[in-house]
Amino acid sequence: MAKTAYENPAQPIRTLRATEYEVFARVTRRLKQAEARADFVELASAIHDNRRLWTILATDVALPQNPLPAALRARLFYLAEFTQAHSRKVLLGQARAEVLVDINTAIMRGLRNEGAHG
Repeated sequence: MAKTAYENPAQPIRTLRATEYEVFARVTRRLKQAEARADFVELASAIHDNRRLWTILATDVALPQNPLPAALRARLFYLAEFTQAHSRKVLLGQARAEVLVDINTAIMRGLRNEGAHG
């Protein structure tokens, strides 16, 4: 009886990787939907959130205490810079958000694989 008092089956315990995956999935879904609907306001909002996500990620990988390997941290930082630059092009109508979706999807695959193996 005491054990069940502390359990909440409706609230599964999430790992950090699972949380990161969920945030990327949510933002990526919004990018896809906004571009499919050709809704500029919705797209601008989704791009804003995607840029915030990548800014947080870039800040995190730039910290000396970040446990990821240096080469991976450098690649993630480069992707953050690229994402910022490409986002500007999308907002100016010079590019499509599809590349941002592809990058996020690749990150999600990495998070899913790392979660399965580590």
